[in-house]
Amino acid sequence: QVQLVDSGGGLVQAGGSLRLSCTASGRTFSTSAMAWFRQAPGKERELVAGINWSGANTYYADSVKGRFTISRDNTKNTVSLQMNSLKPEDTAVYYCAARRTSREVHISPKGYDYWGQGTQVTVSS
Repeated sequence: QVQLVDSGGGLVQAGGSLRLSCTASGRTFSTSAMAWFRQAPGKERELVAGINWSGANTYYADSVKGRFTISRDNTKNTVSLQMNSLKPEDTAVYYCAARRTSREVHISPKGYDYWGQGTQVTVSS
C-alpha cells in the first residue's frame, strides 16, 4: 500500500520559518516528480513547489519564490519544503503529492496520483 505522510506544520508568527517533510512508503518515487500543494479555505488547491525525479529541476509559485525551497532525498524516499519569511497569506493545509511514473513536475493537481493527508500551516500577523 502506497502512503505519503506529511508532517511539520504548525502555528508560527509572520516572518518565521517552518520545514515540512513527506515520507513515502510502499514504493520508491526516485523516478517520479513530487510536489507540495496548498489549499486555503474557500480556495482551490494550488501548486506551491515541485521537483523533478532527480532534483535538478524545480518549480515555484510566484508567491513563494525566494522564500520556499523544495528538496528531495531519493535514498530516503522523502521530499521537504523549507518555508522562510512566512506571511499570513501562506496559511493553508499543505499536501505532499507524487506522480505515479512521470519524471517532470505537473502544475495541476490532476497530474498527481498519490497524496499525503495534509498538514496545517497557520501564520499569525
